[in-house]
Parts: sequence; structure tokens; C-alpha cells
Amino acid sequence: MIGLLLFRRVWRTFPLFFAYSVWTLANSGADYLIVRNYPLTSPIYVTVYLAGIVVDSVLLFGVLVELGWSILRPVRSSLSPIALVPVAFVIFVVGAAIWPFASYPGASRLSHEVATLMHMQQTFSILRVVVFLGLAAFSQLLSIGWRDRELQIATGLGFTSLVGLAVAMIHTHQSSWVQYGHLNEIVVASYLCSLVYWIVSFAQKEAERKEFTPQMRDFLLAAAGAARSARIGLTDSRASNIRKPGPR
Repeated sequence: MIGLLLFRRVWRTFPLFFAYSVWTLANSGADYLIVRNYPLTSPIYVTVYLAGIVVDSVLLFGVLVELGWSILRPVRSSLSPIALVPVAFVIFVVGAAIWPFASYPGASRLSHEVATLMHMQQTFSILRVVVFLGLAAFSQLLSIGWRDRELQIATGLGFTSLVGLAVAMIHTHQSSWVQYGHLNEIVVASYLCSLVYWIVSFAQKEAERKEFTPQMRDFLLAAAGAARSARIGLTDSRASNIRKPGPR
């Protein structure tokens, strides 16, 4: 899949997704080597695993922002690069809204730091599903289809996350470690399915991106203009509060 990202030059449009794919390959290889030489309860494995969650979450947030920014390609020439900030802010707000509901099975038996990281991982899993469902539901409005890279990437990420969330829910009612292991194999199989889907998708030439409808274009430009005006007004307000009249 990484080879196809290079061959099709997808990495130019989605550099963070390319970085995430390379990171996943490297991290999986490191995990495999550590598991072969250390038990799962060893401090080395736990440290590497938790550090991997942090890097994985940061890259995933970047990928989701990148998807949102790429969807705006038809109007990006009319937008300032600072418009990327509202896109990231929207993704952050949605993730913050998900956080209170993203409980992790068995979190009460973990330390506070580990439970927080697992909670963050669960939040990003739900966020990926929400982004995928949002893009699929509003694909007509956003003028994207299944041959567009944005929806292809979101589909692969969303499918694996959806299976992982279903397995996590089953874990809460599962007591057998044997069945626990089999369920985790389903998550692995879902990721392999996503890889196959991406390989098939990226092997094909990307469809030419459609333009937004005039109504959608006007709405996005108006929203960007309102956000820019609000940012300038906030900056001016802060500047006026800092300036204090001195004696003449």
C-alpha cells in the first residue's frame, strides 16, 4: 500500500496519511520484535505500547484534519491558509464531545496514566467512525464519491475502528481469555480488509474532483469569512485591552 501511495503520488496530497502508514508499519514491526523477546507485562513492552498510542493519536488527528482540508480543495484557492485552523478546531471539538462517552473496558483496573491513554485511543476510534459516517452521509453535498481519495481513506479508517469498537463492547461482557484472543483476531482481520480495500482503491486512478454546488461554495466562503472576521475582532479586542493610555 505504501508503494501505491508513492506510485500514485498520493503522498503529495495526503502527506500525513502517508506518514501514518509508514509509522504503522514501523510500529508494528517494533511491537513484533519486542513481543518475541519480552513478555507482555514487561516494562519495555508497556512503555513502547503506550508511547505508540500517543504517536498514533497525534498522527490520526493530523490525518482527520488533512481529510477535512482536502475536501475543501474546490474552494481552497479562495481561502487563506489560516482556514486550516477552523478545520482543526472542528475536529477537536467533535473529539472533545466524544471524550466523556468513550469509556474503555477495564479502565478501573489500570493506573490513571494508562487509563487516560486507553481512553484517548478509544476516543479517536469513535472519532474516525464519526468522520467516516459524516463524509458518507453528506457525500452528495460535499461533491465526493467512492472514487475520491478522501472517502476511500475515511472508509478504511472507519471500518477498522467500527469493528474495534464492537469488539470492545463485547469485551465488557467477556470473561474467557480464549474468546478474548479470538475477538482480537477479528480486529486484525478487519485491518487487513482495510489494507486490501486501500490497495484496490489506490491502484486505480483518482476520479477528477467535482466542484461544489454554487450554494455550497457560497456557504463555505461565507463561513470562512465569518471565522476570519471573528478572529480579527478577537485580536483587535485583545490588543485594545493590552494598550493603556499613558500621561501626555
